[in-house]
Amino acid sequence: PHLSLLLALSCTGSPVADDSGAPPVPDAWTWDIPDGYPEPAVPEDNPMTSAKVELGRYLFYDKRLSGNGTQSCGSCHEQARGFTDGKAHAVGSTGVENRRSAMALANIVYASTLTWAENSLRTLEDQALKPMLGEDPVELGLAGHEDEMLANLAADADYPSWFGVAFPGEADPVTLDNVVKAIACFERSLVSSRSGYDRFWYRHEPDALTEGAKRALANFDGEKGACIQCHFGFTLTDAVADADGSSRNFHNTGLYNEDGNGSYPETDQGLIEVTGHSRDMGKFKAPSLLNIAVTGPYMHDGSIATFDEVLDHYTAGGRASAGSPYVDATMREFTLTASERADYLELFDAFTDEEFLSNPAFSDPFAE
Repeated sequence: PHLSLLLALSCTGSPVADDSGAPPVPDAWTWDIPDGYPEPAVPEDNPMTSAKVELGRYLFYDKRLSGNGTQSCGSCHEQARGFTDGKAHAVGSTGVENRRSAMALANIVYASTLTWAENSLRTLEDQALKPMLGEDPVELGLAGHEDEMLANLAADADYPSWFGVAFPGEADPVTLDNVVKAIACFERSLVSSRSGYDRFWYRHEPDALTEGAKRALANFDGEKGACIQCHFGFTLTDAVADADGSSRNFHNTGLYNEDGNGSYPETDQGLIEVTGHSRDMGKFKAPSLLNIAVTGPYMHDGSIATFDEVLDHYTAGGRASAGSPYVDATMREFTLTASERADYLELFDAFTDEEFLSNPAFSDPFAE
């Protein structure tokens, strides 16, 4: 099962120390992005290398990273589903149900905020620790088992040498910090840029969209829909970061109104739980629309099952927006004819990147 990593290292060139005795330098990473995609932002203390990306792929799918050995990161982030799991609420390794759905990971390298409603969580290294060590809810359930997990990796026939290649010059590279760094590098490699939408806009293929999808895109960008106010550009979201800067936005779309005054259910009220500001009631990150044909059910709690129901929600200006002082001003009622609705469904399908969903570089190596 480890052949792909060995081949990757031999093809890219395993790092070799020079005559000075300096530690070897892993091969650099080259981004596969089209014109119009900006350079991704990468932390200075965790530069991208092919060795780290491939090591991170194995760790992402390794169930030894859960406290009871039953789940991996890939358990809630399945490639064929756009790296989510098809559930309204993610379920952790101990059977505990999360109050939110697992977010998709396509183009996560460009995300300015991570998770549904935390404005301070901005690096994949920090984010990786939450499912590993978090206890409310328990996800991977690794808290208290960190040393056991690292000992298991260190006793593996291959991992010690792979860590040594990915993190050269370190006397003991099998550390939790390096596990997190490798996984973060793999997640940053998950670039989706070959959907019909991408090929039309960024790869200059005029026939990549159907005529119906093109008509819907005009509505998507215009007054009849105005979806572009929260879902735009190469990421199809407004919470985006690149090497030149970032924007962080959260929105209340009128999904709930428990008391007639705009309150969301006490079990999950969004960004207000972090900031304490009433204006943040019911605010959540606008997720990317990339690959949405396979990432349902939709919204932070999976409460909308289908594309048609998504359109119902937004054409109503928010299914529960009446009387709420917190709903975004961009939310307003509009109408779609039957043909316009069909066009929208074609556009949603055009957001799917089939190559991304089946790319072996992102696949589970333990299933091969």
